[in-house]
Amino acid sequence: MLGRSTGVRTGRRRVLLVVVVLGGSVLSACGGVGGTAALTLYSGQHEQTTQALVSGFEKATGIQVAVRYDDEDTLANQIVTEGAHSPADIIYTENSPALEYLQERHLLSPVEPSTLARTPARFDSPEGDWVGVSARVSVLVYNPRLIGRSRLPTTVLAMADPRYRGKLALAPGETDFQPIVTSVDRTDGRAATLRWLAGLKANAEGHLYPDNETITDEVNRGAVAFGVINQYYWYRLRAEIGASNMHSSLAYFAPGDPGYVIDVSGAAVLRSSKHQASAQRFLAFLVSPRGQELIAHSDSFEYTIASGVRADDGETPFDRLRPNRIGVPALGDGSTAIGLLRQAGLL
Repeated sequence: MLGRSTGVRTGRRRVLLVVVVLGGSVLSACGGVGGTAALTLYSGQHEQTTQALVSGFEKATGIQVAVRYDDEDTLANQIVTEGAHSPADIIYTENSPALEYLQERHLLSPVEPSTLARTPARFDSPEGDWVGVSARVSVLVYNPRLIGRSRLPTTVLAMADPRYRGKLALAPGETDFQPIVTSVDRTDGRAATLRWLAGLKANAEGHLYPDNETITDEVNRGAVAFGVINQYYWYRLRAEIGASNMHSSLAYFAPGDPGYVIDVSGAAVLRSSKHQASAQRFLAFLVSPRGQELIAHSDSFEYTIASGVRADDGETPFDRLRPNRIGVPALGDGSTAIGLLRQAGLL
């Protein structure tokens, strides 16, 4: 079973939603007031990203969508528990491990080939059961008043060096951190990964946070020198508070370093869905030019990976990134990372 992470990703901007409580989860009816939702979407993605895509799909197709938000690991576990009786038609996640977890349990329907053809195969399920929608990259956020760029670690393993004690911010329960842990384990082995995690725990004492948003805030205001996040959190904070209030910067790990990881956000149709055709249309919309434009020109700040749509928002272009070559299959279902984090006392 996947480990629980940090809760719903609300992002920076609040979205006006019609909300009811259903079984302890949040179910948001996105569409006309009084309308009946034809599809139910379980979303572990940020609300503003999901809302923009749902609204665009409803406008384009007339098909209404109800959204239940929660952490992606929680939603994946819930789907396993619900089994064939799950009310969900689609799951949309920030990271691939939750989708791989469901795929391993044969709970996903094959994605239509025409949809998969819109994205590079390396960003999709190797089995064809989910499609990649967007991507982010792991980076260091740092406060130049507390640590100079030249003093930052250039490798993820160097983050465990004792010279960074008290300077490091970490969110070990953040699902975005799991792929980094898995990447280190795949590259350097189990023993080295556990030593590294022990070093991170010591260095981040007093600065262990629930999520990447908090790391970005704390580094920016000067409470801690640096931390590891996905790049889009920094751009979202800048959009919220303005460039003049940004006191932090971003830095990349050395090319190919295990900490330099591309995280893929993806979506899948549940095998138990009673609305297979409509659900497949939703996946096709996510990777269509219109769906990708909504991501590219919103405050999502994620990289688009389909249909040739690119944003001009000042970020390092996607094709100029030099990440570790670890692929979706090697990142697995997250269970290895969760087990290691627990063993290290970080979860």
